[in-house]
Amino acid sequence: MDARLNFFGNPVAAKFAKYINSAGVVLAGSTLPAATQELVKIRASQINGCGFCLDMHTKEATHAGETSVRLNLVAAWREATVFTEAERAALELAEQGTRIADNGGVTDEIWANVAKHYDEDQLAALVSLIALINAYNRMNVIIQQPAGDYQLGQFA
Repeated sequence: MDARLNFFGNPVAAKFAKYINSAGVVLAGSTLPAATQELVKIRASQINGCGFCLDMHTKEATHAGETSVRLNLVAAWREATVFTEAERAALELAEQGTRIADNGGVTDEIWANVAKHYDEDQLAALVSLIALINAYNRMNVIIQQPAGDYQLGQFA
């Protein structure tokens, strides 16, 4: 299976990718825990059906020490006991932020809960991360970017 568009071979797409990837570098260097960042990216990618991002972020999370139990339970995080309260709040925000059209946005209750666990810089990183992973998901789904061949650090 080939993608509809060679995103890395097209000069416009490659230039866009350069800038959007710079945003990802900012977030990776933030104080938002790396494990939380990967969990959020995985959950949004599950919702959006982005196989490429799921391939990438599950491999990166595993390499960083995330357990298979936690990775396997991200889709069912509400029923799982393996996530902290802060992670659960971030996953809920990721879901509501990803499904904006389904629920009219993020509720005040969800925002208040996530704000109990993260400081303002971490909240800014979390909101930005949710927006960024949704952008990546949409690009990959639109062009039908194949999944399964991601190599660790491929875009470093």
